[in-house]
Amino acid sequence: MTTRTAGAALAAGIAVTLSVTAGAPALARPQAADGRQATVSVLHGVPGLTVDVYAGDKELLPDFKPGTLTDPMKLDAGSYDIKVFKSGEGPDGTPAIEKTVDVPAGANATLVAHLTADGKPALDAFVNDTSKVPAGKARLTVRHVAAAPAVDVRAGQKPVFKGLTNPKEATAEVAAGTVSADVVLTGTDKVAIGPADLNLAEGTNTVVYAWGSAADKNLALKTQTITGMHSAPGGVPAGETGQAAAHNESLPLGALSLGAVSVLGITGLLLRLRSSAR
Repeated sequence: MTTRTAGAALAAGIAVTLSVTAGAPALARPQAADGRQATVSVLHGVPGLTVDVYAGDKELLPDFKPGTLTDPMKLDAGSYDIKVFKSGEGPDGTPAIEKTVDVPAGANATLVAHLTADGKPALDAFVNDTSKVPAGKARLTVRHVAAAPAVDVRAGQKPVFKGLTNPKEATAEVAAGTVSADVVLTGTDKVAIGPADLNLAEGTNTVVYAWGSAADKNLALKTQTITGMHSAPGGVPAGETGQAAAHNESLPLGALSLGAVSVLGITGLLLRLRSSAR
Protein backbone atom coordinates (compact mmCIF):
# COMPACT_ATOMS: atom_id res chain seq x y z
CA MET A 1 0.00 0.00 0.00
CA THR A 2 1.44 3.41 -0.94
CA THR A 3 1.58 6.28 1.51
CA ARG A 4 -1.15 8.08 -0.47
CA THR A 5 -3.38 5.01 -0.43
CA ALA A 6 -2.69 4.50 3.25
CA GLY A 7 -3.64 8.07 3.91
CA ALA A 8 -6.93 7.70 2.07
CA ALA A 9 -7.76 4.57 4.02
CA LEU A 10 -6.90 6.24 7.27
CA ALA A 11 -9.15 9.15 6.45
CA ALA A 12 -12.14 6.91 6.87
CA GLY A 13 -11.13 6.23 10.41
CA ILE A 14 -8.52 8.86 11.21
CA ALA A 15 -5.62 7.91 13.40
CA VAL A 16 -2.76 5.70 14.02
CA THR A 17 -2.20 4.35 17.60
CA LEU A 18 -5.34 4.90 19.60
CA SER A 19 -8.71 3.48 20.84
CA VAL A 20 -11.96 3.95 22.61
CA THR A 21 -13.62 3.61 26.00
CA ALA A 22 -14.19 0.10 27.30
CA GLY A 23 -17.79 -0.82 26.62
CA ALA A 24 -18.30 1.95 24.04
CA PRO A 25 -19.66 1.14 20.56
CA ALA A 26 -17.11 -0.49 18.27
CA LEU A 27 -17.29 2.34 15.76
CA ALA A 28 -18.91 5.73 16.08
CA ARG A 29 -19.59 6.79 12.52
CA PRO A 30 -18.62 10.40 11.79
CA GLN A 31 -21.41 12.95 11.79
CA ALA A 32 -20.56 15.56 9.18
CA ALA A 33 -21.09 19.16 10.24
CA ASP A 34 -23.22 20.60 7.42
CA GLY A 35 -21.18 18.58 4.92
CA ARG A 36 -17.99 20.44 5.83
CA GLN A 37 -14.62 18.72 5.98
CA ALA A 38 -11.22 18.97 7.58
CA THR A 39 -7.76 18.41 6.09
CA VAL A 40 -5.87 15.79 8.08
CA SER A 41 -2.41 14.21 7.91
CA VAL A 42 -1.14 11.45 10.19
CA LEU A 43 2.40 10.81 11.43
CA HIS A 44 3.41 7.48 12.95
CA GLY A 45 6.13 8.39 15.44
CA VAL A 46 6.28 5.32 17.69
CA PRO A 47 9.60 3.59 16.91
CA GLY A 48 9.75 -0.17 16.55
CA LEU A 49 5.97 -0.64 16.36
CA THR A 50 4.40 -1.49 13.00
CA VAL A 51 0.64 -1.28 13.52
CA ASP A 52 -2.71 -2.23 12.03
CA VAL A 53 -5.36 0.48 12.41
CA TYR A 54 -8.99 -0.53 12.93
CA ALA A 55 -12.30 1.25 13.21
CA GLY A 56 -14.26 -1.23 15.27
CA ASP A 57 -13.65 -4.59 13.57
CA LYS A 58 -12.82 -3.06 10.19
CA GLU A 59 -9.15 -2.90 9.25
CA LEU A 60 -8.31 0.47 7.77
CA LEU A 61 -4.54 0.59 7.57
CA PRO A 62 -2.40 -2.57 7.72
CA ASP A 63 1.35 -2.51 8.32
CA PHE A 64 1.62 1.21 9.05
CA LYS A 65 5.32 1.73 9.71
CA PRO A 66 7.15 4.16 12.04
CA GLY A 67 8.32 7.36 10.39
CA THR A 68 5.47 7.41 7.85
CA LEU A 69 3.66 10.72 7.29
CA THR A 70 0.52 10.39 5.16
CA ASP A 71 -0.45 12.83 2.45
CA PRO A 72 -3.12 15.34 3.50
CA MET A 73 -6.62 13.92 3.18
CA LYS A 74 -10.14 15.34 3.28
CA LEU A 75 -12.22 14.03 6.14
CA ASP A 76 -15.81 14.71 7.17
CA ALA A 77 -15.99 16.60 10.44
CA GLY A 78 -17.16 14.42 13.31
CA SER A 79 -16.15 11.93 15.99
CA TYR A 80 -13.99 8.88 15.20
CA ASP A 81 -13.38 5.86 17.44
CA ILE A 82 -10.16 4.07 16.52
CA LYS A 83 -8.23 1.03 17.72
CA VAL A 84 -4.58 0.44 16.92
CA PHE A 85 -3.00 -2.98 17.29
CA LYS A 86 0.51 -4.28 16.97
CA SER A 87 0.63 -5.69 13.45
CA GLY A 88 -1.19 -9.02 13.20
CA GLU A 89 -2.84 -8.85 16.65
CA GLY A 90 -6.20 -7.25 15.78
CA PRO A 91 -9.11 -7.12 15.95
CA ASP A 92 -9.52 -9.62 18.83
CA GLY A 93 -6.35 -8.75 20.72
CA THR A 94 -5.59 -5.89 23.10
CA PRO A 95 -5.10 -2.54 21.34
CA ALA A 96 -1.78 -0.76 21.76
CA ILE A 97 -3.69 2.50 22.10
CA GLU A 98 -7.34 3.56 22.02
CA LYS A 99 -8.82 7.00 21.56
CA THR A 100 -11.88 8.86 20.33
CA VAL A 101 -10.93 11.83 18.16
CA ASP A 102 -13.17 14.81 17.37
CA VAL A 103 -12.40 16.53 14.08
CA PRO A 104 -13.87 20.05 13.63
CA ALA A 105 -14.92 21.31 10.20
CA GLY A 106 -12.39 23.53 8.45
CA ALA A 107 -9.37 22.44 10.46
CA ASN A 108 -5.99 21.66 8.91
CA ALA A 109 -4.52 19.23 11.40
CA THR A 110 -1.85 16.61 11.91
CA LEU A 111 -2.45 13.65 14.20
CA VAL A 112 0.74 12.27 15.68
CA ALA A 113 1.14 8.88 17.31
CA HIS A 114 4.28 9.19 19.40
CA LEU A 115 5.98 8.51 22.71
CA THR A 116 5.44 10.64 25.80
CA ALA A 117 8.44 12.06 27.65
CA ASP A 118 8.54 8.88 29.76
CA GLY A 119 8.23 6.57 26.76
CA LYS A 120 4.53 5.63 26.66
CA PRO A 121 2.55 5.55 23.38
CA ALA A 122 0.20 8.52 22.94
CA LEU A 123 -1.79 10.40 20.32
CA ASP A 124 -1.85 14.19 20.02
CA ALA A 125 -3.57 16.47 17.53
CA PHE A 126 -1.90 19.61 16.24
CA VAL A 127 -3.76 22.31 14.34
CA ASN A 128 -1.57 23.65 11.55
CA ASP A 129 -1.46 27.44 11.25
CA THR A 130 -2.46 28.30 7.68
CA SER A 131 -2.92 32.05 8.21
CA LYS A 132 -1.13 34.47 5.88
CA VAL A 133 2.59 34.99 6.34
CA PRO A 134 4.05 38.50 5.81
CA ALA A 135 5.91 39.11 2.55
CA GLY A 136 9.48 37.83 2.70
CA LYS A 137 8.72 35.68 5.75
CA ALA A 138 8.24 32.00 6.51
CA ARG A 139 6.63 30.29 9.47
CA LEU A 140 8.67 27.77 11.47
CA THR A 141 6.87 25.35 13.78
CA VAL A 142 8.68 22.89 16.03
CA ARG A 143 6.92 19.95 17.69
CA HIS A 144 8.48 17.79 20.40
CA VAL A 145 7.00 14.29 20.16
CA ALA A 146 10.00 12.29 21.39
CA ALA A 147 10.78 10.53 24.64
CA ALA A 148 13.38 13.12 25.61
CA PRO A 149 13.91 16.01 28.07
CA ALA A 150 13.31 19.76 27.70
CA VAL A 151 15.37 21.49 25.03
CA ASP A 152 16.16 24.84 23.45
CA VAL A 153 15.92 25.13 19.67
CA ARG A 154 18.49 27.39 18.01
CA ALA A 155 18.86 28.94 14.57
CA GLY A 156 22.34 30.11 13.69
CA GLN A 157 23.32 29.23 17.29
CA LYS A 158 20.81 31.75 18.65
CA PRO A 159 17.88 30.40 20.74
CA VAL A 160 14.53 30.66 18.96
CA PHE A 161 12.47 28.47 21.31
CA LYS A 162 13.44 27.83 24.93
CA GLY A 163 12.48 25.12 27.40
CA LEU A 164 10.33 23.08 25.02
CA THR A 165 8.89 19.85 26.40
CA ASN A 166 6.94 16.88 25.06
CA PRO A 167 4.26 17.30 23.70
CA LYS A 168 4.65 21.04 23.22
CA GLU A 169 4.70 23.16 20.07
CA ALA A 170 6.19 26.56 19.30
CA THR A 171 5.87 28.76 16.22
CA ALA A 172 7.65 31.87 14.95
CA GLU A 173 7.72 33.93 11.77
CA VAL A 174 11.26 34.25 10.44
CA ALA A 175 13.00 35.57 7.35
CA ALA A 176 12.61 33.18 4.42
CA GLY A 177 15.78 31.33 3.45
CA THR A 178 17.98 28.48 4.58
CA VAL A 179 18.74 28.33 8.28
CA SER A 180 21.07 26.04 10.23
CA ALA A 181 19.15 24.72 13.21
CA ASP A 182 20.15 22.60 16.16
CA VAL A 183 18.75 21.50 19.50
CA VAL A 184 20.51 21.80 22.83
CA LEU A 185 19.60 20.61 26.30
CA THR A 186 17.76 23.46 28.00
CA GLY A 187 20.10 25.99 29.57
CA THR A 188 23.24 24.46 28.07
CA ASP A 189 25.27 24.56 24.85
CA LYS A 190 25.30 20.76 24.58
CA VAL A 191 23.97 19.88 21.13
CA ALA A 192 21.43 17.05 21.26
CA ILE A 193 20.23 17.11 17.64
CA GLY A 194 21.73 18.61 14.51
CA PRO A 195 22.80 20.93 13.14
CA ALA A 196 20.52 20.56 10.12
CA ASP A 197 19.78 22.97 7.29
CA LEU A 198 16.11 23.91 6.90
CA ASN A 199 14.86 25.54 3.70
CA LEU A 200 12.18 27.97 4.90
CA ALA A 201 10.43 29.09 1.72
CA GLU A 202 8.46 32.33 1.66
CA GLY A 203 4.77 31.89 2.45
CA THR A 204 5.12 28.40 3.93
CA ASN A 205 4.82 26.79 7.33
CA THR A 206 7.67 24.33 7.84
CA VAL A 207 6.81 21.94 10.65
CA VAL A 208 9.67 20.02 12.26
CA TYR A 209 8.96 16.93 14.36
CA ALA A 210 11.47 15.24 16.62
CA TRP A 211 10.32 11.70 17.37
CA GLY A 212 11.73 8.51 18.82
CA SER A 213 13.48 7.77 22.09
CA ALA A 214 16.64 9.29 23.50
CA ALA A 215 17.18 6.29 25.79
CA ASP A 216 16.92 3.87 22.87
CA LYS A 217 19.11 6.11 20.67
CA ASN A 218 16.65 6.15 17.78
CA LEU A 219 15.72 9.83 17.64
CA ALA A 220 14.72 10.92 14.16
CA LEU A 221 13.60 14.10 12.44
CA LYS A 222 10.58 14.52 10.16
CA THR A 223 9.48 17.65 8.30
CA GLN A 224 6.13 18.71 6.86
CA THR A 225 5.67 21.74 4.61
CA ILE A 226 2.35 23.56 4.35
CA THR A 227 2.21 25.98 1.42
CA GLY A 228 0.08 28.75 -0.06
CA MET A 229 0.21 31.41 2.69
CA HIS A 230 1.83 34.26 0.77
CA SER A 231 0.77 37.81 1.51
CA ALA A 232 0.51 40.33 -1.33
CA PRO A 233 2.81 41.37 -2.81
CA GLY A 234 4.66 38.42 -1.26
CA GLY A 235 5.38 35.98 -4.00
CA VAL A 236 4.10 33.37 -6.33
CA PRO A 237 2.02 30.75 -4.49
CA ALA A 238 3.74 27.38 -4.38
CA GLY A 239 1.80 24.16 -4.14
CA GLU A 240 -1.76 23.54 -3.00
CA THR A 241 -3.27 26.15 -0.73
CA GLY A 242 -3.29 24.99 2.86
CA GLN A 243 -2.09 21.50 1.95
CA ALA A 244 0.76 19.66 3.59
CA ALA A 245 3.53 18.06 1.58
CA ALA A 246 5.35 15.31 3.44
CA HIS A 247 9.11 15.19 3.11
CA ASN A 248 9.67 11.47 3.36
CA GLU A 249 13.32 11.61 4.31
CA SER A 250 13.92 10.77 7.95
CA LEU A 251 17.21 11.95 9.42
CA PRO A 252 18.49 9.26 11.84
CA LEU A 253 19.67 10.87 15.04
CA GLY A 254 20.45 7.80 17.12
CA ALA A 255 24.11 8.72 17.43
CA LEU A 256 23.22 12.06 18.88
CA SER A 257 22.49 12.35 22.58
CA LEU A 258 19.35 13.03 24.68
CA GLY A 259 17.06 15.68 23.51
CA ALA A 260 14.47 16.45 20.96
CA VAL A 261 12.86 19.32 19.25
CA SER A 262 9.91 20.31 21.45
CA VAL A 263 6.50 21.77 21.06
CA LEU A 264 2.64 21.63 20.92
CA GLY A 265 0.34 24.33 22.33
CA ILE A 266 -2.43 24.44 19.87
CA THR A 267 -3.57 28.01 19.29
CA GLY A 268 -6.31 29.25 17.05
CA LEU A 269 -8.63 26.46 15.99
CA LEU A 270 -8.71 23.73 18.65
CA LEU A 271 -8.82 20.09 17.73
CA ARG A 272 -10.64 18.49 20.64
CA LEU A 273 -9.56 15.12 21.94
CA ARG A 274 -11.68 12.90 24.13
CA SER A 275 -9.82 9.93 25.50
CA SER A 276 -10.28 7.38 28.19
CA ALA A 277 -7.85 4.80 29.52
CA ARG A 278 -8.90 1.22 29.46
